[in-house]
Amino acid sequence: MTPEPADPPNSLATTVPPAPPEARRSSEGDWSRQLSDALAVLLGRPLEEYEADAVYAASVNGNLMYETGFARDPAWVRPAALRGGQPVVWDCPLFDESDRFPTFDANGSVFDFSTSGEGTTALPRDFADAVNTVCFGRGLVRGTDLAPLVERYGVDLADPALAGAWTVFFPRLVSDGTLLDALRAALDTGHAPEQLLPFEVEPDEEWQEELAAIDHPRLRAHLGYFCTDGEEGLMPLLDDATAGGLQDQGCRPVVGWEDGHGQIDIMVVRLSDRVAGPPRVPRTPSYR
Repeated sequence: MTPEPADPPNSLATTVPPAPPEARRSSEGDWSRQLSDALAVLLGRPLEEYEADAVYAASVNGNLMYETGFARDPAWVRPAALRGGQPVVWDCPLFDESDRFPTFDANGSVFDFSTSGEGTTALPRDFADAVNTVCFGRGLVRGTDLAPLVERYGVDLADPALAGAWTVFFPRLVSDGTLLDALRAALDTGHAPEQLLPFEVEPDEEWQEELAAIDHPRLRAHLGYFCTDGEEGLMPLLDDATAGGLQDQGCRPVVGWEDGHGQIDIMVVRLSDRVAGPPRVPRTPSYR
């Protein structure tokens, strides 16, 4: 077979080289700036007015998580997930217009061991005692503190015999700890304009004037989904937002959203040092 002739050096068919890293970083920076300005519309204040050195997290909760059993899915407590080596994926898109699955950070999430489920009595005594020493509230322990204990004591929390001994209390979405990235995770905007979702829900009339300040039409439509009455789309919680159950631990709410049916609520929270601080070192209980 005669090979096809190669394109001449000046042919228009030559491959266009990819953009250099500097250009890609500049493009990403421009988009982050646009996104920050748009998110300021939802918050009612610029992101720069929030504490820059604080740790922020986004969480998803609501009846749907418990009705589907995801709050006690074994994927949460596998060693690799607790170490932060792999995300926990919920195969349940949060929005009808999306086929993306939300991804969670088990290492940065909070677990509740104060339950009285059947598996509680089956927990090894030494392990349960060690968990109690790293709890920062009644039965509340961070994944980052749970990870070394699971490996040290060889406890498989995914074992059906331990079902009911724990539940995820603050399911933290994957983000880098900044306010911008926590908001990006909460609102599922992605990291580029092409990743915005094709929302077509009409925002509440009271929000339309504010949203008009967002120049990018697809970004305006995306964020408008979170400015509804909750029947279609989600409704914003500003003064009524909670800290995802962590307010007694010094955490403070930033903003939240919920649907009108109690199925999904999304919160962005400023974490306290107690919840976001360095790993705790387990100690031997004094009564032993």
